[in-house]
Amino acid sequence: MSNLIKGPSWEVLENFERFNQVNDVFNRAFWDSEIATDAAREFFRSHREPLKKWRNASGFEQRDYAIRNAAWHVADVFAEMRDADNLRDGFLSPLSQLRPGPDETFDLGSPEKASRTIKQVSKLFGADLVGICKFDERWVYTQRYARSSSGGKPEGLPVGLPENLQGVIVIGQAMDHDLVDTVPSALSGAAVGLGYSKDALVLLATAQWLTNLGYLAVPSLNDTALAIPLAIQAGLGEYGRHGMVITREFGPRVRFGKIFTNAPMAFDDQIEFGVTKFCEKCRKCTNACPPKAIPDGDPSPVKLNLSSIAGVKKWSVDGEKCFSYWAKIVSDCMICMRVCPYNKDFTKFRHKIGLRIASTKLRNVMLMLNDFLGYGERLKPKLWWNGESRRKI
Repeated sequence: MSNLIKGPSWEVLENFERFNQVNDVFNRAFWDSEIATDAAREFFRSHREPLKKWRNASGFEQRDYAIRNAAWHVADVFAEMRDADNLRDGFLSPLSQLRPGPDETFDLGSPEKASRTIKQVSKLFGADLVGICKFDERWVYTQRYARSSSGGKPEGLPVGLPENLQGVIVIGQAMDHDLVDTVPSALSGAAVGLGYSKDALVLLATAQWLTNLGYLAVPSLNDTALAIPLAIQAGLGEYGRHGMVITREFGPRVRFGKIFTNAPMAFDDQIEFGVTKFCEKCRKCTNACPPKAIPDGDPSPVKLNLSSIAGVKKWSVDGEKCFSYWAKIVSDCMICMRVCPYNKDFTKFRHKIGLRIASTKLRNVMLMLNDFLGYGERLKPKLWWNGESRRKI
């Protein structure tokens, strides 16, 4: 199979192996004794149960966990609807709350017109970014994880995607800039939860619209397939050293969902705007990462551990180290996202200039200006609660 992802920061090799969702580090926290520590269990419980003792630290108080968990609530409601059936919609299985559609399909016109209409409707429902790529089975999980399994490594279940899928609609939701800038904090986790909750709405509404037109449409959050390579193929951004997709509009501050469909669509071209060259120079995420999970060297084909994908030459974040720090602080860590020089509001003209400079041989100038102007510094959570904002910068 041809390598549909181009660029030196993500190269599919001949020894490529599809990934099993059972081995995702978050799922290993439920069955693998190396990851399933007391701290990991406390991390997951903290999203649904009050902590026995609140931390006496700014950003980790009761109000911070309260807003984080409230932001997650919509996504959690969908996830917990079918727990009894060994399913977790949006995380271990696709979102399933769709009404049946008609047998007849509505003609969306040419593939180009269909893609324009799909993007128009997705953005009406709240998508910040929309890209479309060809269906690529390489990124579909070989098996899905069933969380009710216990004792040793569980056997996965079939993913269960329908046949005759032609393309993938990749949806991007921007996360709140100010909340991300308070990381590390429980407060910053509200940006993640809100991203997922908004994504669930957009994916379900868009998928139901396609279903109403007679097409197959499978709305998917973290389940079913890897989102990052699909987002790259859909032309939404480039791969960064910190393992995230860097977009032209919001940098790495984006959560992705996807809809698998048989609707006839034109596919977007991949984009390049200098991210790889910039990441080769920049080490801000590497230097700022508390557990040292982000690579310092060149893209590598080395499979770091069970939660890494095999046969892809890229910058690979050590998921075991990363999650261990999440468990330690009892919340998400997005320090790499906060300090990334691409973490800016690129609707502003001055930041568009910086984006352009970053794509040239003057990229060191952009790095120096980034430091001089104080971008990437933490916004103290108590200042956020007092109504202060970084949006003006």
